[in-house]
Amino acid sequence: MRGKKKTTSRSKRSLKSKTRSSSVENWLDPDESYQKNIKHDKYLQLGWGKLIFANTYQNLEKFIEELKIEAPDQRNIAFYTIDPHVVVSLAPNEVFLDPSHSFRIPFENYQPARRTNTRLFVRRLTKKKDLEAVNRILLSRNMVPLKSSMVLEQRNSKEILYLVAESTKTGDIVGFVNGVDHYEAFNDPEKGTSLWSLAVDPKSALPGIGEALTRYLIEYFIARKRSYLDLSVMHGNEPAIRLYKKLGFRRTPVFCVKLKNTINESLYTSGKFKNQMNPYAQIIVNEAMRRGIEVDILDKKAAYFSLSHGGKKITCRESLTDLTSAIAMSRCIDKTVTSSLLRKNKVSVPDQITYHSQIEEAYQFLKKYKKVVVKPSNGEQGADVKVGITTKKDLKSSLMKLTKHHNKIVIEEMVEGFDIRFIIINHQFVAAAIRRPPEIVGDGKTTVKNLINRLNKRRMAATQGESHVPFDDETHRTLKTLKLDLDTVIADGRIIQVRKTANVHTGGTISDITAQIPHWLIEKAQEVSRILEIPVTGLDIMIPSLEGKKYWIIEANERPGLANHEPQPTTEKFIDFLFPLTRKDIIYEQSIYR
Repeated sequence: MRGKKKTTSRSKRSLKSKTRSSSVENWLDPDESYQKNIKHDKYLQLGWGKLIFANTYQNLEKFIEELKIEAPDQRNIAFYTIDPHVVVSLAPNEVFLDPSHSFRIPFENYQPARRTNTRLFVRRLTKKKDLEAVNRILLSRNMVPLKSSMVLEQRNSKEILYLVAESTKTGDIVGFVNGVDHYEAFNDPEKGTSLWSLAVDPKSALPGIGEALTRYLIEYFIARKRSYLDLSVMHGNEPAIRLYKKLGFRRTPVFCVKLKNTINESLYTSGKFKNQMNPYAQIIVNEAMRRGIEVDILDKKAAYFSLSHGGKKITCRESLTDLTSAIAMSRCIDKTVTSSLLRKNKVSVPDQITYHSQIEEAYQFLKKYKKVVVKPSNGEQGADVKVGITTKKDLKSSLMKLTKHHNKIVIEEMVEGFDIRFIIINHQFVAAAIRRPPEIVGDGKTTVKNLINRLNKRRMAATQGESHVPFDDETHRTLKTLKLDLDTVIADGRIIQVRKTANVHTGGTISDITAQIPHWLIEKAQEVSRILEIPVTGLDIMIPSLEGKKYWIIEANERPGLANHEPQPTTEKFIDFLFPLTRKDIIYEQSIYR
């Protein structure tokens, strides 16, 4: 009897599956009963814009007009667009067919995870602090942030679900996703649901964040007796597509239509300079083009370009311009010159010596300070920097390796505290971010090498290939001090710092703390930029505490990466400095007095 019951149950599930599969396409060619039972002309405000259910509109022109009513800095999306080719033909200058794929998972095909991810706690977004963390993540992934008042009002909605993933160890918000219940939204007879805005913090080393959020959403809707989950993903987003396929999603013929606007511009135009340069140059080029400034790319690989406006022309290499003098640049390039000049001006800097093959002098310096940093005098992007050297053996080894590639080596007193990057433009403070070395989190079964590879995939995807942890001598040395190697399996939940340096290019992370910087430290950073006579700089400052008065200027960078400091307006301030007549406030004043 039990066997028969199981067979019958499976047969019913199979029949149910067939029924759903055949009804899934009803919205494409709806009959009278479908149109009679649904709520018509339905859309939802999701915080990032309107999700318009195009299949609920009986008049295409009306649906297009609704799509065009778009709030500033928002992005409307029309999903389940019937005859998208016809829609685009009706308003070719205003709407476009989104180049994304749609995926669906019928819930009878869903297989729950074998193991629960105990490092993550998925829950509803409940408070303003959650929302601030979510918006930081969305902006870091170049996604539209959520409008605070709207989302907080809807946090207990039956139609919309706002979920966050929280680290059980630190309490940090590390991921976000939107869920929409179509039955509650427009009385969908198929009882479908959809997923939107899945975003994972690129700085988090925790694995499985996107999977945990997606699974929670699926299981939540299964508990509410819904039928399937749909989603739309950009056609080139291979990591996300791999995740969805792993969970059982399959392609479905569902289409999105969006409005032609600044946010979506890269999706419907080839763009004269679209994605032609590295992120640090591209972000400046994009801002210049938005203001009508002429751009000429001089050397794509080396990131040289010129900007012209109103008879004024400036040549740039990323954030370095011909407004920075050769003297100022040379002061920043040579770390010994930077240190000497600042020390003479009574600015606090770590003690240092230049290594000239005098190993005994190096040993005496190590004996004095116990812990030192060895680095090339003219290095950049954290290359060849050896941090936290405590033994003569490691000191000698590091010096021997660096002298093979660099003419001038600096041994510096190691000072400890918070590593903060300040962005100073036109001698004015613009942004500050705390930098942290790259970390991995053990799961009890994966080797250090594979954990680093996972971290690198996420970091490279978030930075367009600019950030990754290299498998170099410094990584091996850091692991060795912890009595680990690349083949070691890390215990579940154990956090390992795989490098001592916090440079973004070598896998470090950066988090905005602009609002937390005390006024005295802002004034000190601005003073340093004036001493060095450099108009645009990234200052690396070490401080034991934001509440104290102690600090050390580690170095000054003549070509800081402005893209690392979003959502702070570093690029806008940079272009304001280069072309002040294009500033928004000046353009606004000019429009008033015309």
